[in-house]
Amino acid sequence: MSMASRDQISGGVPFTNNPVLESELEMGATAPSVALPEVDEGRLRSIIAEHFAVTWRFLRRLGIPESEVDDAMQEVVLVMARKLEAVRPGSERAFLLSTAFRVASSLRRLWKRRREVGEEPLTELVSEHESPESLAERRRERALLEQVLEELPLDVRGVFVLYELEEMTMAEIAATLSLAPGTVASRLRRGRERFETLAAAAFGERGAAHD
Repeated sequence: MSMASRDQISGGVPFTNNPVLESELEMGATAPSVALPEVDEGRLRSIIAEHFAVTWRFLRRLGIPESEVDDAMQEVVLVMARKLEAVRPGSERAFLLSTAFRVASSLRRLWKRRREVGEEPLTELVSEHESPESLAERRRERALLEQVLEELPLDVRGVFVLYELEEMTMAEIAATLSLAPGTVASRLRRGRERFETLAAAAFGERGAAHD
């Protein structure tokens, strides 16, 4: 199978217009309040305010349940606070996302050992003008996205999410996750191929259920 471009997916549906991918909404979460070490609080708060949403989404898309994501986010913030002096201006987002990936990896390993991993729906903002049918459809699409992403290995999932959902370049992902460019390309290809297969199956099952 040839590697799909960013704008291709199984069945000819563009990645950027795929209803499963496009069902993601802005989050209603707020930045956590944590006790901070002796740091430049002005810079730290500015960094968190700017990059909180993308880091929070990344944690959720890596499979962190909504009930746990604020605690995971606090851990990310504390790591940033401890390492702030070493974080070069301009590399803050990369540092937060790489830290989020490590935090998510550690938590998922812990939950796997304890067999306590649970799935919860993503937080969403509901428009007062949205019809119940439209809202139900978006919730179904979001559930499909979570189901498909959960089937991807975490290392592949991280690259896929950053490229396809956060629209980072492969060079940015390589720098963020400390990976060789070839490794990023390989994981992205594997993620796309697996995603296309799983999404096609999910949509097929969904279509059959509606027949």
